[in-house]
Amino acid sequence: MQDDNTLLRQLDNIAKGVSATLSPFCEVVVHDLTHPDHAILAIHNNLSGRTVGQPATEMGLARIASAEFPQIVANYANQFADGRPVKSTSIGIKDANGEYVAALCLNVDMTLFRGMQSALSQFTAVASAPLVEHLEPAGLEAIRRYIDRYAATRATTARALSVDDRKALIQALGQEGLLEVRKSMDTVAQHLGISRATAYLYARQKNAV
Repeated sequence: MQDDNTLLRQLDNIAKGVSATLSPFCEVVVHDLTHPDHAILAIHNNLSGRTVGQPATEMGLARIASAEFPQIVANYANQFADGRPVKSTSIGIKDANGEYVAALCLNVDMTLFRGMQSALSQFTAVASAPLVEHLEPAGLEAIRRYIDRYAATRATTARALSVDDRKALIQALGQEGLLEVRKSMDTVAQHLGISRATAYLYARQKNAV
């Protein structure tokens, strides 16, 4: 019993830390499954309106009934009493004998996130135009895409390329004829995070590797 109490105190500390990190969107509940009739030991960032001392939920009772019940049930759909949508994760805690004695449950209120998702979907929605309009020369976008593909083959980003890779890249751009595009060097320099003078220097070094 003393070991169980120590475990519950430590679990409550974890719950406090998780709640503080994910507040105000996530409720964190500590369940004492050794007392199912009043299992809720603590509620941090209370979003559900429940109180300490309320009985175990169906999942808690399932764990009490069988030690074979999954220890982690993550990201399942749930809802608060007032109908708000919730994403829940329940983590069962076992004692030294392999029996469930506690559970740590996280309940994320999805109301705000779904509203944000809806707003972003509406904001980013685009309609088709009667013709394709280019706001900048197509060649500049081709340069950026070439640079990004080149960087991806080296498992890095454009701005993280080594000096030798930058030199080789600019040489390759020249061979592809992409440096003939107006303002190509400005685009290359900006995308690589180097000065325009450095980009020109690399372009002149014909023996770059």
